[in-house]
Amino acid sequence: MSRKSKLFLSIALSLGTFASVSAQQGQVSIIQDDAIPALLAQKTEMVKDGVIGDRYRIQLFSGDNNEASKVIREYRNLYPEWSSTIVFETPNYKVWVGNFRNSLEADRALLEIKKSFPAAFRFKPEKK
Repeated sequence: MSRKSKLFLSIALSLGTFASVSAQQGQVSIIQDDAIPALLAQKTEMVKDGVIGDRYRIQLFSGDNNEASKVIREYRNLYPEWSSTIVFETPNYKVWVGNFRNSLEADRALLEIKKSFPAAFRFKPEKK
């Protein structure tokens, strides 16, 4: 191949590469149903409420209903920032606290809660 042919071929390849690189422009349009943002907001709330996802809780008490009611009242006075509930699992009433996204978050709360409830422990409820 002659020197002129090589030069011509090099220039042609360079121009072809430049043209293909500079020609890569486009526009993307996303068309979605109006219900999608509402569904995403609802899913976010469900994740926060522990309906979806793996969450951790802290158990303060397991026993009779009267004592469980006393424990939850005492807890709510001391720690209003974390939600609490009484759960019945035959034959006991249990006081559960929080709905923590991960074990680190639950462990931090547990350190604080153990100051008033030394028997408290962290657990992950079984999915039903």
